[in-house]
Amino acid sequence: MSGGCACCFCLLCNTFLCFTLAFFMFCYILTSDEPKFRVTDASLTQFNFNNTDNSTLHYNLALNITIRNSNKKVGIDYRRIQVIANYRKKTFAMMNLTSAPFYQGHKNTTTLHAVLEGQQLVVFGESDISQFNSDTTASIYSIDLQLALQVRARYFSSKTAEYPSSKIDCKLQVPLSDNETSPSGFNVTMCWNVHILTDHGD
Repeated sequence: MSGGCACCFCLLCNTFLCFTLAFFMFCYILTSDEPKFRVTDASLTQFNFNNTDNSTLHYNLALNITIRNSNKKVGIDYRRIQVIANYRKKTFAMMNLTSAPFYQGHKNTTTLHAVLEGQQLVVFGESDISQFNSDTTASIYSIDLQLALQVRARYFSSKTAEYPSSKIDCKLQVPLSDNETSPSGFNVTMCWNVHILTDHGD
């Protein structure tokens, strides 16, 4: 009987210890700093819209994105990164980065490169076309970029479950460049709405 009680006591102690460690790991991750996302360069070598040509938008958008994980003990597994480009609240490009999945360690900066190229049917109203013509004259376009992420955190050798998809917003002013090698004149832009470690909802 005493042996059975001892086994039960050990089981309770082990269970309590596991829950305690899980609780502290969870609290540590929740109080960790969110990674910082910046678009360090963006350029358009093509952004043409012809309303008489089946309302087709032709585009070529090149992006450099940096991710900084400043945490000392929390690493991040990026399972999927989807880039979504919008103009005038119309989505014209979407792609999954081939660089994911990858692991970003502590105190690490990762640079990602993406080129979105193709054509897309879009429906622009009169105000949209008027703004597009103004942007074309100025040779700079307001592009709303979204990064849809699926990640999980890693604390030492322990990993969390994969978090639901999270979307990060980057409001860009992208200049039209003559070619991909010429300086774009783009201003580095900090992204916002980053809730990877602190908020796992949509």
